[in-house]
Amino acid sequence: MNATDNTQTPAHAAPPSCHTKHGVILTEKAPKPIGPYSQAIEVKPLLFISGQIPLDPVSGALVSGGFEAQAESALANMREVLAAAGMTFANLVKTTVFLRNMSDFTCFNLVYEKTLNGAAPARSVVEVSNLPRGVLVEIEAIACR
Repeated sequence: MNATDNTQTPAHAAPPSCHTKHGVILTEKAPKPIGPYSQAIEVKPLLFISGQIPLDPVSGALVSGGFEAQAESALANMREVLAAAGMTFANLVKTTVFLRNMSDFTCFNLVYEKTLNGAAPARSVVEVSNLPRGVLVEIEAIACR
């Protein structure tokens, strides 16, 4: 119900600002999206970063090495998307981490802590049955100016 004229807003209608005041973030320093989505969308002051996986930004190939190399690569790709928006890991407020195997949790924490260098956003970590291109880790995030 609209408080001023007692009309109802359709359930599917989003606030106009969600459609009119956003920007698409795209950098060649991170892998191109492998589907119909953006690397990130900025709705000021927030930046919504799509899941980053361990693909080489130039070749688009899966990064070689084990879990640690994949985690480092996914975080490096996230760093580049943040940089393209004029932000750093210090701007992160929430990350969601998808692991193919929860036994990689301890290794991920070590890589994450080292890479984020003191930044400690809110975070969720979940184990999933599969990820795009068979990767071992995917990380999405929300950042704020």
